[in-house]
Amino acid sequence: MTTMKNRIENSLQSLQPQFLEVINESYRHAVPEGSESHFKVTIVSDAFDGKTLVARHRLVNTTLTQEIIRSIHALALHTLTPAEWQARNETARESPPCLGGSIAEKRAGAGKK
Repeated sequence: MTTMKNRIENSLQSLQPQFLEVINESYRHAVPEGSESHFKVTIVSDAFDGKTLVARHRLVNTTLTQEIIRSIHALALHTLTPAEWQARNETARESPPCLGGSIAEKRAGAGKK
């Protein structure tokens, strides 16, 4: 079975990444266990040279159009040139917390009425 993570990774190979990390962060959100709807993508590619952040995100979103249409609800993108990646000591930023609350938070709050 091909996972959404695998489909994202395979699609983004067209951008010839020097580094690519796709993390399924669905577990951090109020979705059923095993969901594949929230992803964090860190991609380092020469394809981003000279492009604005918006242009980089559009390039990734266009590349992932079918995946986004099918089942991606949230996509945190970290799109870097090789020089930017190196300047960050080859580390990506952490994703912000889910503002909608996690399932655990919703369950804990249910008993506080």
